[in-house]
Amino acid sequence: METQSAPLFAELVRQCFGAQTAVRRVAALAGDASTRRYARLWLDGPSAPASVVAMVLADRGIALSSEELAVLKEPPSELPYVNVHRFLSSLGVAVPKLYVDASASGVLLLEDIGDTALWDAAQQQSAETVLRLYERAIDQLLLIQIDGTRRHDASCIAFQQAFDERLYVWEFEHFIEYGIERRVGQALAPDDATVLRRHFAAIARRLDAAPRYLNHRDFHSWNLFVQDGAIRVIDFQDALLAAGPYDLATLLGDRDTPQVVRPEVEAQLLDYYRQRWAALSESALDQRAFEDVYFLCALQKALKVVGRFYFLDIEKGKPGYLRYIPSTVQQIERILPRFPEYAEMASVLQKHLPR
Repeated sequence: METQSAPLFAELVRQCFGAQTAVRRVAALAGDASTRRYARLWLDGPSAPASVVAMVLADRGIALSSEELAVLKEPPSELPYVNVHRFLSSLGVAVPKLYVDASASGVLLLEDIGDTALWDAAQQQSAETVLRLYERAIDQLLLIQIDGTRRHDASCIAFQQAFDERLYVWEFEHFIEYGIERRVGQALAPDDATVLRRHFAAIARRLDAAPRYLNHRDFHSWNLFVQDGAIRVIDFQDALLAAGPYDLATLLGDRDTPQVVRPEVEAQLLDYYRQRWAALSESALDQRAFEDVYFLCALQKALKVVGRFYFLDIEKGKPGYLRYIPSTVQQIERILPRFPEYAEMASVLQKHLPR
């Protein structure tokens, strides 16, 4: 990437920060599960920041990054990242500055927000420090959900797609296919498949019926960075309308997060979310109804994660995400007893969850 892209990086930097600006050094950065690549560029120049981050797109086509979201009436006319970035910036969400949109050439130049993910910042910290960090993340989330939903903008691609029954079912099927069948190399027994699909469909309908708000979709501790004590938000290009607690369930329960957001901290953060929601929206959330949707979102997301991480291993040759499977299974097993109405589903899942 460095050799092929260096001339383009240099040209874009000069265009943005002045002809006297030079790229002193380029270093690849670790990415997550996406096909995008990233590099840090150290700059020399009188009006340039010390460094910027280059996002290198997998291709120059304008396409949605998640194939299951491809339900728009018309193809997007610009990169979803750029489109959603514009809207979130207008809200005051702490997204990185977009210095240069050269998506036609396959590159964006972004503000460098450092290397400290929220997950890393929370390590070896007291429960009080963890609580404060995640409260700041919730503040950003509520800005997206309450102000973002209130300022509905039809030109923003996030308002043109929704986490609806179809998408919930798609993700449940993804779990069945990769989290069970492809993982073990054989199809589910018909009776077990029938039980899972019946209950999965019921959960999908239940979540589909919940009021929808703007959601980031991947609002987890690896897509939030801590810079000078503030939370910065990245990887928002798949934003859509979804049940209110969806992003909160991701924030507090994705991957290994329950190791730092323990149940007592989770309970405090749920209370904080409800209190701030009431203050910002001038409407209270019923605690029981809110927590039911929250834990159903957490269960659905955990099952999706199991399927997705085996998909990344089997189809993409990325086995590294399998290290999160044990904690994700623990999350599923923690939540299932909360819903006795799904006891039959829980019994089947216990037979087929990876160990």
